[in-house]
Amino acid sequence: MALTESNMLPLGTTAPAFTLPDTISGNNISLNDIQSDKATVVMFICNHCPYVIHVNEEIVRLASDYKAKGVSFVAISSNDVENYPMDGPDKMKEHAAAVGYNFPYLYDESQEVAKAYDAACTPDFYVFDGNMKLTYRGQLDGSRPNSGVPLTGEDLRAALDAVLEGKDVSAMQRPSAGCNIKWKVSV
Repeated sequence: MALTESNMLPLGTTAPAFTLPDTISGNNISLNDIQSDKATVVMFICNHCPYVIHVNEEIVRLASDYKAKGVSFVAISSNDVENYPMDGPDKMKEHAAAVGYNFPYLYDESQEVAKAYDAACTPDFYVFDGNMKLTYRGQLDGSRPNSGVPLTGEDLRAALDAVLEGKDVSAMQRPSAGCNIKWKVSV
């Protein structure tokens, strides 16, 4: 799989609205349903990507740490399930249970939400402040599969700490890197 980096949506962008099915609860969930007045993290992930598999444990730990501080989290999978059936909604629910996701795991069948966020890879992370303005987009940390660099979530944690403390998030932001989103082929 080719390594793909984030497109780096412009800071200050208002979070694009969405309503998508949650593969865990079976309910439709909108951004309004889950947004926090402190910070909201939107993650584009999938089941099969080795880069996501590598960070799963840390994103669950990070979500646990920051949900206690009033931050909300949501994960979205936008992959083409016709060509990547392991990323289908039924498999998403199984995967979420196996990994211990403590946040909604939404399915973006039309891929319109991924396009609205200019998402390019899995994982791709976005932090929005209490006004739903983008303050961070990029990597969880510098760890990659087989890199020997430990998972810490330091980049995402630093961004969330700054938002929670009412400080500016550093403009020095590194793109996330992982598998490309598996776009549907237009005929």
